[in-house]
This record gives sequence, structure tokens and C-alpha cells, in this order.
Amino acid sequence: MLSQIYPTHAAAVTPSSEVCVPTREIGFSFEVLPPLKGTGTETLFRTIDVLAPFHPRHINITTHRAEYVYRDAGNGLVERTRVRRRPGTIAIAAAIQQRWGIPVIPHIVCSGSTRSDIEYALLDMQFLGISDVFLLRGDKAREENFYQPTPGGYTHALELIDQVNRFNEGFFADDTPMKVKGVPFEFGVAAYPEKHEEAPNIESDIHYLLLKQQRGAKVAITQLFYDNNKFYDFIARARQAGVTIPIIPGLKPLTKLSQLATVPKTFRCDLPQPLYAELARCKNDDDVSRVGVEWAVEQCRDLIAHGAQSLHFYTLSATDSIRQIAQQIY
Repeated sequence: MLSQIYPTHAAAVTPSSEVCVPTREIGFSFEVLPPLKGTGTETLFRTIDVLAPFHPRHINITTHRAEYVYRDAGNGLVERTRVRRRPGTIAIAAAIQQRWGIPVIPHIVCSGSTRSDIEYALLDMQFLGISDVFLLRGDKAREENFYQPTPGGYTHALELIDQVNRFNEGFFADDTPMKVKGVPFEFGVAAYPEKHEEAPNIESDIHYLLLKQQRGAKVAITQLFYDNNKFYDFIARARQAGVTIPIIPGLKPLTKLSQLATVPKTFRCDLPQPLYAELARCKNDDDVSRVGVEWAVEQCRDLIAHGAQSLHFYTLSATDSIRQIAQQIY
């Protein structure tokens, strides 16, 4: 359970220049994506084979809403249909749990989901013995200018949290009581050191993180960042506001030249000038991967020196880099 993986007393991060000695083994976890529809599990399972030797505390599995795709229907017409490009979040979680015996934390998102969809996902996870989930609002659809809830769905992650809590109490979404309650779910949530893209300011973002804690969140994992000082400032503000749950830093080493533009835009994060200066001298993806590993190793060492008790990694296009980082950190 999440409360056992991340006990509250292990949440300390010193948001100042003071360096402290870690009090326990540094945790390792990572996030994977379900494979693209029709591509099989080989690449995903290779990622886990590569990183499993570092004894991950858990593996998070993302979930993805359906998207519109457009196909030539002939006679000058275009057919628009919805397709889930990465189905199978819960099935993949179960396969990982069975094959490697590593705790899994599937994502559940509001985006593209109805209350009924969420309810059936919770039931499936109970049947499979999965009791930890990661609750998110999720991204807007690609064709939308701003996030719009699915009819019968939710606008905010707080509403999703309320449904999970109500489910834990033994009630379905329509308030029908269950005959038998299963093992209650514990859940984690997201945090944004450089604020969520739709938040008006960092104070508002932290306010919602506090509300999620008050509704039962056991841990927060951050969006990726490259400037530790921004993470420390976020921690200081969150603690001052009353957030006490562990906040785990999320990290992703850069691996491609194209990411110099796409990562800051996609994840709304800044590249510190010293990092950018090194990347600007890179001639190819191999150069970027080398710099990315070096920067991430220093990030990890600094985070640990300031009290971080666990590190979380985003693996997309970065498995081998994360292996190199883990070899130096763990």
C-alpha cells in the first residue's frame, strides 16, 4: 500500500542550501506507457527487465484517452473515428504484477472517462488485487482548445477522488450500496513545481494539492523538472501551506536534440541556463543523451543531499539513460 511505501516521516526535503544525510535507503520508481495498439509488449517488458534490478518500489502505468483519427473514406470524404492508441492500462499493470512481483500503480484520469468507466476500472483492479491508484484530471483532447469534461465525467481530479473515496466506503457512483466492500484503494496525485499550465499561480496550485491531501492522498509525484531550486521552492511553499504528504521528485533525462524544444513546451518546464548551454553544444542525440545523464545524476545527488528519500523516473525514450543514472545513484 502507498502509505507503507511512502510513510509520511520519510517526506523530508530541505528546501534551503543546508545539506542533510539521508536516513534510509533511497527509493526508486518509474513510469511506463502501455504499448501502442498492435505493437505488442516487447519494448515495454524490455524496459522493466532493464530497470527491475534496481528494486523499484513501484511502477506507474499511464492511461490515455481516445482520440479522433481521420481516414480517407473515398470520393473526397474523410471519416472521423475515435481510437484508443494505448489501451490496456489495467491489463498491463496486472501482467507486470504477475510477471515481476513489483507493486503497480495504474493511472485513472477524468479525461475521456465517465463515472461508469471509472467504476468498472476500480472493480477490475479489485478483482486483480491492485489496491493503489494514481488519480489525475488528465490532458485535454488534442482537438480541444481547453479541457472539457466527457459527458457523465468530471472536470477536476477532486471529483474523481470523491468517487474513489465513496467507492471505498462501499457505494457505487449512483449511491447504490455494495453487498461486499473490497480492499480500499490508496491513491497518489500529481504536483507541479512550476505550476500546472492552467493554474493562475503557484499558490492556487498548492491550494488544490492541499485539498487532495485532505481528501486522502497519500503521496504526490511531481511533473518532471530540471531546476532543483524550483523544486525546493515549491516544497517550502507547500509545507508552509500545510501539505505534509511525501512529495516525490519526478525526473526525465533528455535524450534527443528535438527535446530542447518539445520538452519545455509539452511539460511547461524551464531548462536552466547551465544545462541549456551544454545542450546547445550537442551535435547529435548521443551528445544529448550524455549531457542528459550527467545532469540527471547531479540532480539526483543534490536531491538526496537535501533529504529526498525517493526518486521517480519517466521512462519514455529514456530507459537506457535511466539505467546509467541508477547505476551511479543506487
